[in-house]
Amino acid sequence: MRKRDSHIFDRDQHDHYVEPEWVSERLFAVEPFKGVILDPACGWCRITEAAERTGFTAVGGDIVRRHPQCYYERDFLGPAYWPPIGGIVSNPPFNLMQEFIERACEVMRSSVILSKVAMICPVRRLPAATWLEKLPLATVWLLTPRPSMPTADHILAGGKVGGGTQDYCWLVFKRGWHIGREPKMGWLHREAGGLL
Repeated sequence: MRKRDSHIFDRDQHDHYVEPEWVSERLFAVEPFKGVILDPACGWCRITEAAERTGFTAVGGDIVRRHPQCYYERDFLGPAYWPPIGGIVSNPPFNLMQEFIERACEVMRSSVILSKVAMICPVRRLPAATWLEKLPLATVWLLTPRPSMPTADHILAGGKVGGGTQDYCWLVFKRGWHIGREPKMGWLHREAGGLL
């Protein structure tokens, strides 16, 4: 019998799962943003750092400060002030996926400058996520190869990273996208030359 070379990670208390850097780098290579990008669940600030490497200005916030570049220690779902932003990009807690996406789209509707929201989502959740039909979902970017997203505790304990068991995608919402119009779909490859 062949040994299974995959990981099912223990659930983190705050759903702090860490995506590989290429996941954000590939998004920023194909999706233009205007203004400051906010990651409201920044964790270790991988998304904000990838945004800055690509030439964007980015700030992070989170319910728990885990990185020096986390400027705002607050709950994105609570009544908190956020700076004027042009985009929201995040790997949200998956147990609050719907709430995070709906809040981000609500902020986009009420803002005069915020024009785009991008959230990482497990692909297996999409078939049942009929609530997405009421939002301006413009693009679904499937990530390949399957990125491993272990908990921060697993990484800090020296655990092996790789061999994840779930597929992920970026969901991109845009101001002005007609609700009800079918989103476009594409693939983001880890290697930059593999974009489809």
